[in-house]
Amino acid sequence: MKRLIEGVRIKKLKVIPDERGRLMEMLRSDDDLFIKFGQVYMTTAYPGVVKAWHFHKKQTDHFVCVRGMMKVVLYDSREGSPTRGEVNEFFMGDHNPILLQIPNLVYHGFKCVGTEEAIVINCPTEVYVYNEPDEFRIDPHKNDIPYDWNRKDG
Repeated sequence: MKRLIEGVRIKKLKVIPDERGRLMEMLRSDDDLFIKFGQVYMTTAYPGVVKAWHFHKKQTDHFVCVRGMMKVVLYDSREGSPTRGEVNEFFMGDHNPILLQIPNLVYHGFKCVGTEEAIVINCPTEVYVYNEPDEFRIDPHKNDIPYDWNRKDG
């Protein structure tokens, strides 16, 4: 991967299994990357589905894929950012349990790359305001972002 986009942080998650099941902490208020709590929600994607691109003006996202595998892609279009123009790609989920902190103003989206529905838990720093969402979208395939969502065989 190229250099990490400015403000993006990753927390490797620890899974603690026993005969009853497993436990995995995702985000704690005493984590060094914790900012503040807005809300928690779940979003899913079916195999091969792309949900992209959008950014937030205020909100920082904290993604954890708790089932399946997601390819999460970020693009930095921020004026004055030292990583302007960078694309970061993360494969997260069953085989790579991480928390991905996505700063505001960074475009992001995801694609389910497994054979089953993938589930992402997000703990954003802001609550969703229904009549004035902090969400700015563009088409997933027709845009100026230098990224192709197709699988890269070889």
